[in-house]
Amino acid sequence: MDYKEFTKLYASSSWEIAREVFLKNRDSIRIQKEKTAVNNLEKIFNAVFSITYKKGFQAMSMRDLSRETGMSLGSLYAYFTGKEKLLDIIQTQGWSIIKKDLEEISATHENPREKLRAVIKAHIFLSEFFRPWFYFTFMEARNIKPTKLEAVKSMEEYTQQILTSILITGEKQAVFKPGNHELTASMIKAMQQEWYLKRWKYRKLNVSVDQFADHLIAIIETFCLVEDIPPTKIE
Repeated sequence: MDYKEFTKLYASSSWEIAREVFLKNRDSIRIQKEKTAVNNLEKIFNAVFSITYKKGFQAMSMRDLSRETGMSLGSLYAYFTGKEKLLDIIQTQGWSIIKKDLEEISATHENPREKLRAVIKAHIFLSEFFRPWFYFTFMEARNIKPTKLEAVKSMEEYTQQILTSILITGEKQAVFKPGNHELTASMIKAMQQEWYLKRWKYRKLNVSVDQFADHLIAIIETFCLVEDIPPTKIE
């Protein structure tokens, strides 16, 4: 599956993500009309990503957000109580995007080799389509309160554990070589993050998201596959 096919099956629009946020937080959001609330949440998230990409979330003021969205301060506070709550909402939704789709994609494959390929591609493709969410979630994790930090760490470990589990299962089925699967999974995760954190570098090299994903899979399979398993085309 290439990136174009993937987005048709799994990618949600920014409006759909904003609607999901509204439904999860409707008890605390003071706007009852769904369409209005969702449209404004989408506007708020896009503004946050635009501002924080330039100056960081901690340097962003509520007045900055008000100017960028064209909404009054009072209107903004109808959606969240302050910057800390806004950070929590975006971080939670960012991890939710990853978890939901990785679980679904992983469940569609039984063969460990195909499962590993699918999960590696899925994470890279999701980060390409939802790059503002991924970039923000990674860069602003350091600003989360200690009480919330453990949840973020758990989610990071969870996505890495999916890879570890596939590698362990593959070793049991004589598909993958024995090895330190936790370390391998950690290095795969780092390379997946490389795509959205240093997108400029691969744009300069004229490397597409499909090329990056296929190249990473080829490297991992060279290292992990048992020697008597013949190479196959990466779907």
